[in-house]
Amino acid sequence: MSQVEPAMSQDEPAMSQDEPSQNSPAIKAEARNLSFFYGNHQALKKINLVFPANRVTAIIGPSGCGKSTLLRCFNRMHDLYAGNRYEGELLLYPGSRNIISRAVEPIEMRMRIGMVFQKPNPFPKSIYENVAFGLRLMGITNRAEVMERAETALQSAALWDEVKDRLRQPATKLSGGQQQRLCIARALATRPEILLFDEPTSALDPIATSRIENLIDSLKDRVTIVIVTHNMQQAARVADDTAFMYLGDLVEVAPTRIMFTTPSQKLTQDYITGHFG
Repeated sequence: MSQVEPAMSQDEPAMSQDEPSQNSPAIKAEARNLSFFYGNHQALKKINLVFPANRVTAIIGPSGCGKSTLLRCFNRMHDLYAGNRYEGELLLYPGSRNIISRAVEPIEMRMRIGMVFQKPNPFPKSIYENVAFGLRLMGITNRAEVMERAETALQSAALWDEVKDRLRQPATKLSGGQQQRLCIARALATRPEILLFDEPTSALDPIATSRIENLIDSLKDRVTIVIVTHNMQQAARVADDTAFMYLGDLVEVAPTRIMFTTPSQKLTQDYITGHFG
């Protein structure tokens, strides 16, 4: 199961395994034989998967299949804990840079690849300071520039109109849905190339969920998006491509409309139809 070719319809161009050509969709990132170990436990097993630029890729599968583990490889979250180990490559284009190489600084990847978690996690600071936090880490100290980029990020996260008159108030006073959009704004402020969402609406009500999903759709023109979700209806709504994982393996990946109508693997069909999970 480790090497999976995307199932393509006749009108869906093939995705190259090498540097993107002029005739193929641009690839923003690519996992090549990517394995990951928590100590002696292998959580990812030689994953081969491309992430097209300016598209939304959903990763689905039962709990414990490696979805979040794969997501956290992108911005080197695993480096925070001793005993974790990568094998293979996770390439960032253009340039085919292996972002899990020891020669690459994790902090750089966390600036270039933003992440939004399952539960909103605003810092115990003001709304403004939450969005400005990453900019200060980047060494941006000019107040006018910080303010301009913070405002742009809040506008991009569809939150500016709701908070522009209370930027100095604690972020914790916002509603759950507003806090999640603030976390998205915080990630967008550093102008990331990829934005990762790990179950971003599981703690939100349907109205807030809808707003986040609409926001994801509006953002893909500017940033490549990868979303982990247990909600297959959500994957069907927001994703251009969907990858199904099981027990650390990538079972298959296809355009979302194909994945949810005619998957190529019986295991995928069984999961989608609720036989397990």
